[in-house]
Amino acid sequence: MIFAVVTISDRCTKGLRTDTAGPAVVAALKAAWPQAEIVGRLLPDEEEQIVAALLEFSKNRAALVLTVGGTGLGPRDRTPEATRRVIDREAPGLAEAMRAKSAANNPYAWLSRGVVGLRGATLIVNLPGSERGAIECWNAIAVLVRHGIHVIQGGQTHP
Repeated sequence: MIFAVVTISDRCTKGLRTDTAGPAVVAALKAAWPQAEIVGRLLPDEEEQIVAALLEFSKNRAALVLTVGGTGLGPRDRTPEATRRVIDREAPGLAEAMRAKSAANNPYAWLSRGVVGLRGATLIVNLPGSERGAIECWNAIAVLVRHGIHVIQGGQTHP
């Protein structure tokens, strides 16, 4: 099984900041799916590059693509727009679950615009760009994602 973690950050791509969120998400995925092949990528906040990466990973049959960053209200935060351009169907409950869980600790989580959806058999999840926010959101949906991937791949529909 192939998973991708795509960190989206102008500052990290320019070397002005070190990406800690992407590697933390990779580590969480490795702990949950030790048998999976996990591919990482770092991109600037450029919508066309994000779209291209999401299309590439879905074409290469990644089961899961986690984006990290670009979900806020800033003028360069375009990850949700890029994601909506490539997905076939949204899975809004996962995005809502992430925001609700995070907002219990940080009310600013309600400002996140992250989306979740499917392109073919690839589940695409937008996580926030901070390490704490990304891990908190991942932990909020990890069990659901595991079951969702099972269903997407033709498994049972109910646990």
